[in-house]
This record gives sequence, structure tokens and C-alpha cells, in this order.
Amino acid sequence: MSTKKKRRRPLAVDLGQTFIRWFFRFFLFLVYRIRVHKVRHYPNDQGMLICSNHQSYLDPLIIGIACPHAVNYLGRKSLFRSPVLAWFLRFNDTIPIDREATGIGGMKETLRRLKKGESVVIFPEGTRTANGELLPLMLGFCAVARRSKATLMPLAFDGAFQSYPRNSKIPIPGRIHLVMGEPIRFEQYKDLADEEIAELLQCQIKNCLSEAQRHWRRSMGQESSKLLFTDRTR
Repeated sequence: MSTKKKRRRPLAVDLGQTFIRWFFRFFLFLVYRIRVHKVRHYPNDQGMLICSNHQSYLDPLIIGIACPHAVNYLGRKSLFRSPVLAWFLRFNDTIPIDREATGIGGMKETLRRLKKGESVVIFPEGTRTANGELLPLMLGFCAVARRSKATLMPLAFDGAFQSYPRNSKIPIPGRIHLVMGEPIRFEQYKDLADEEIAELLQCQIKNCLSEAQRHWRRSMGQESSKLLFTDRTR
């Protein structure tokens, strides 16, 4: 499927980001045999909030190679202290968020990019899971969703926690399966309270996670010869 956006970056940046995406796609395919299921649910909508579960430090890379077009990310401001890492994060459209302050600057930049028709990845749990299961969603994303009128794109994956749990210093090879859910458009949640929006989104992400867990358990029992993005028609 083609969801190419109108270019807003210099050609050199577009080419650089494309190279990085394909490099990590190749790396994750080799090391984690990543599979993306139900990619047909990914809409052509512009200005989406891509809402995912959070299992490990690998998560932004997993989502970045699974989405059909380039996306923006949110990152802790502390990650930008290293000049090299800060350059890499900014080059790949990461928005710094100051968790120790109000984070208003990061939220304004997130809104600006959403209103320009770009998509932003968020982890509404607010932190990585300690056991691989989905945590209750925090309500902070609701204000951004309302103001931007963004489509909420739920997805979830399993296998990242097993390969890189919170108490592990380095990741290990394994299997990762990602499942995309049906998008939640503004018309579906505009009249709901924040708690109801979070409940709706949590249900979608939880369903995706349950399916991803089934795929992961099955893949650990037998080798799969399928290629990336093989589940378009199911």
C-alpha cells in the first residue's frame, strides 16, 4: 500500500531516513524475525497518533519499520544530552519531552506536527511494562487527540519484552510479532470523556496484544518461512 506524504524535508534527509529505516528493517528481520500482521488496517489518514504498548527500548525501532511511512517519536529530554544521540534522534524526527517539568513545549510541537499531517508515535502506558502485559493507560494523550482531532491508530507487539526486559542490559535474539488494530477516528471519540477514550483505546491495544502473543507463542514452537508483511489479506 502507498501512503507517501508530501515531502517537507530536504532530499538528503529523506534519503538518510529511508536508508536508516531499511537498515533497521533488515536488522530486525534477521535478528528478531519480526512479522507485521493486519497491516491492511493501517489507514491513509494524515495526522495520526500511533498508540502502542511499551515492552522495551526496541519499541520505537519496531514501530518505525512496521509503519508504511516515516513517523515522529516522543523521547525523554535526558536522551538529548549526548551530542551524537541527540543528532540521531533529531534527524529521525524525535520530539524531546521534559518529564520533570510540564512538557508543554513537547506537546505544542506534537500538535504542530499532527496538524501538518504527520504521524506521531506515543506509548500511552507512560513506561515500559515489568511483565510483558499491558499497563493502564495514562490520560495525557487525550488532550492532544482532542485538540488535533487525530485518528488514534492502535497496535501492539509481543516478543520485545522477552528479548529485552527491563532488568536486562543487552537484548538477545528472538521473535517479535506486531498486530495492527482498527483505527479510532475523531468522530468516534469526540463526545467521550477522557476515561472513556482511554478505555476504548486500551481495549483495542489489548486485543492486538493478545493476538500478537498468540502469534509469538506459535512462532516459538515452530519456524516460520513467511516474509515481512505477509498478513495483508487475513
